[in-house]
Order: sequence, then structure tokens, then C-alpha cells
Amino acid sequence: METPASKTTVSPPPQQEPDLKKPKMSTTTSDDEDAATMTPGGDTTTKKQRYKRRKIAIFFAYCGVGYQGMQKNPGAKTIEGDLEEALFHAGAVPEQDRGIPKRYDWARSARTDKGVSAVGQVVSGRFYIDPPGLVERLHSNLSPQFRIFGYKRVTGSFNAKKFCDRRRYVYLIPVFALDPCSHRDRESVLASLGSGSELMKCLECSERGRKVAGAVGKRSFELTDISSNDKDASVKSEIKEEVGVLLDNGLEDIRNSETVNETNIFQNDGSGSKSVMPESVISSNSEDASVNPESKDEIIVSVENGDDEKTKSKEEMVRRSSFCYGEKEKERFNRILGYYVGSHNFHNFTTRTKAEDPSARRYIVSFEAKTTVNVEGIEFVKCEVVGQSFMLHQIRKMIGVAVAITRNCAPESLIQAALQKDVNINVPTAPEVGLYLDECFFTSYNQKWKDSHEEISMKDYEEEAEDFKMKHIYPHIATTEHKEGSVALWLHSLNHRNYPDLRVSNIVDNNNSEDNNNGKESTGFENTAPCTSLRN
Repeated sequence: METPASKTTVSPPPQQEPDLKKPKMSTTTSDDEDAATMTPGGDTTTKKQRYKRRKIAIFFAYCGVGYQGMQKNPGAKTIEGDLEEALFHAGAVPEQDRGIPKRYDWARSARTDKGVSAVGQVVSGRFYIDPPGLVERLHSNLSPQFRIFGYKRVTGSFNAKKFCDRRRYVYLIPVFALDPCSHRDRESVLASLGSGSELMKCLECSERGRKVAGAVGKRSFELTDISSNDKDASVKSEIKEEVGVLLDNGLEDIRNSETVNETNIFQNDGSGSKSVMPESVISSNSEDASVNPESKDEIIVSVENGDDEKTKSKEEMVRRSSFCYGEKEKERFNRILGYYVGSHNFHNFTTRTKAEDPSARRYIVSFEAKTTVNVEGIEFVKCEVVGQSFMLHQIRKMIGVAVAITRNCAPESLIQAALQKDVNINVPTAPEVGLYLDECFFTSYNQKWKDSHEEISMKDYEEEAEDFKMKHIYPHIATTEHKEGSVALWLHSLNHRNYPDLRVSNIVDNNNSEDNNNGKESTGFENTAPCTSLRN
């Protein structure tokens, strides 16, 4: 029997407390937690709260001025580049994923070209949306040109590009651009000189560097109904100096052969002063001469109490054009736009895409121009086009051809020819300033996941979108036209010298049907005059 004294007691070796494992930081998802841990000294510390990444769709708008388009491009200022940086600084993207959008499943629903704006743009990805206030944090890191409307949770497989069924774009074209007599090319203006109905509307562009030879220059004017005192004589002298300002441009031979007696028009503005308006005259060096694109380019010299006044505002200095977007004009323009509807080969309406490329074939759901909007004194026609997808410059080129046809620079059959696969045509491209992305549609996705996820649409943000459109996009389009005359200047290029293919004619259904009856396929050019830039 063993006694307690006979037992050998072996004490265990002293053990050190094990080091606490450092929590692994996940770059994808981790549960929300706020756990308390014990330090070796016995103190209690709180672990930093971690959040889960969520797959979301972000709805936002932007004004494209100053940006080189939506898609990120190294060395260029882009919408995508600024938005990615804002997401990082807002805490939605971790440091290790900064500048690597593939790591957070980045996708955009639509691309926009340089200078093009958007109201209903959508991007998707996996982001940290907690703590609350992501929208406010994004706005604090973006310029006022952006407006983040909000975001919605989507399925893990959602992709803003792949799941977008249709896109709707809007192009605002000034009404005067559809007037065949407005902003004609230089040859047409010269041909009309001395006819009594001169096409002088394009002369406002002379202030912006595009001068029309012979249309502005040294001429004789019979200034009647002005008293012959010294100050009035100085007014007459100033007018002669202004209208002869282009003498130094090497155009004397054209101007000196043309002497036109102008009829003066007097108006009473209610203040007792009278203004003389020599028709078809505009000063090319006057900083105060602002001309409305819909006007007939007349300059007013005002005389009040014997003192000269500067030229008056646009509303007082010009007479409105009689052209309007009435029912007849609307019916014709919409008929022209209707040629684009359906599935066609649009290789002539983009760049760097061959006719044989399957991506050249696109489907247009609708193309209409039924409403007008007046912004800062300019009336615009609202052209809405809905399609599955669009190529680079496609919409601007479609508008360019439609405007050329409406202005009688080309026949309607030009569109039918341009949509043929075996015909190459050089078509005009309308300025980018009037184009904006209006909305992206996710019909199939919404139908499939309507019972478990929120609808991906702009319905919840309609008021905010309309407000942004009226405060930023529309004023930018109108202001650019007032200051730069982008559309007015572009209209001068719509002539056969710059675009020989606009001469294509006689492409009618009768000719096509005759050729088809003879058992051969027609390209529409068999009965037309040869054009050097057409390549079958």
C-alpha cells in the first residue's frame, strides 16, 4: 500500500499563453461582426467592424462636357475614371482593388462618346455599401457634373452590360437645322447674292471664324430717315466701316464687283428710339453682335437722343424665321427616321467596322421626333432612338444623314443605299453636344427576378433625373449653340463638295423591283452617275 509520502509528484512545465491569431481580411465577403477579444494583459478591445460586399446597380447622371467619353482610357479624363476613384475614396472599393475594376465585377450598361451626357446611366459591381451614406460620400468626391441617384441590390450574376435589353438616346437638334434655307453652304450663299432673297442666315458664323466670301463686305447703303447732323453722320460712317471690315481677307475682287442698295427697316422699341436695320449686313468684328441661329442676320444700329447705342439683344436685333416644325415637317422628318427602324447593317454609320463584321448588324426598335423643347430661346426637336445597342458615332451619323435629307442635300434613297452591306458611303456626323443617354432598360431581368429583387429602372428617380436634365444638360446644349454655334457651323459642311456621296439619286423601289424580277440583286447604283467615293 502506497502512502502519500511515497508518491512522486511531477509538476508540468510552465506554459506560455499562445499568440492570438490575426483575423484574415477577406477581399470578397465577410460577416458583419463586432466581437470583443482578450489581450494577453487581460484588457478587452473591440475589433474593427467589417462589412460585407454587396452586388449593386448604381444609377447616376452626368454632363459630358470636358470628358473624353464614358469608358476609361489611360491618360484621358473619363467618366469611368472619375467614378472609380470616387468609389475608392467613398470606401466602396478596398485599397488592393483600386484601379482594377475586374476584381469587383465592374460593368457599365452603355458607353458614351466624347462630350456626350447621360441621364440614366447604370453601372454594377461588388461594393461596400455600409455604413449608410454611400451616395453622399460619392457626391463629396465627384464634381457637380455628376448626380448619383441611388443604388439597388441585384443578383450575384447581374451584369449591367449583359442584362441591359435596350438603350434609349435623345438627340436635341435645333429646329433651324431642318430649314433648307438656314445656314447654307458658301456656294449657295454666293449664288443668291443680289437676288433679292439672299440666303444670309449663315453669316452669323462669320463672327466665329467661318467667313463667306462676298456675302459680307464693302457695300453701298442708302441710309434714309436719319437726320443729317454730325452725330448721325458718324453713325453712318461707323456702319460703312463695319460692313467693310473683311477687306483685308483677300476677297476684294468678289466684293468690289457687287454693289447692293439695301432697304432700311425702322422699328420703334417703345422708348421713342428708332433703329435702322440694313438687311443682309453683319459686323464681323463686333463683340456685341450676338445673332440668333434662327435669324436672318441683321444688325441694328440704334439712335436715341443723338447718341449711339450698342447693338441690342438677340430678340430685338433679328426677325424670326418663318420656318417652324409643323405637322408637314414633322411627318416628313419622322418618315426619314423610320428608315432606320429594324435590323440593318450599319457599317456606314460607324468607324473601323467592316460590313462583314457581325457586330455591324444592329436592331433599332424605334426612332421618333414628335416633340419640341425651347431652351434659352432656341427651339429644339427631341429625337428619341431606342435600340438594343449602338456603335461608335452611330446615332450622330444617323442624325447627320437625316438632317442632310431634310435640308434637301440628299434624296431619301440615300439611307436605303447606306444600309446595304456591299456599298460604302461617307456620311456626315452631327455634333456630339446634342446627344445624351436617356435610359437603360432591363426588362428580361426584371421579369425573371420580380419576386425576389427590386426592379432595375429609373422609375424611382424620374423627378431627380428630370431636374438634372433641365439644370445641366439642356442649358449646356443651348449655351454651346449660342456661344460656339456648333450645329450652325456644322450645317455648312453638308454639301456635295465635302460629301460627294450625298449626290446619290434614283435609288427607288421601282428600279430595285425591276432588277429583282430579272433575277439579280440590286445595289441601287446601277442607274446612277458614278461617284468616286462609292465602292461596291
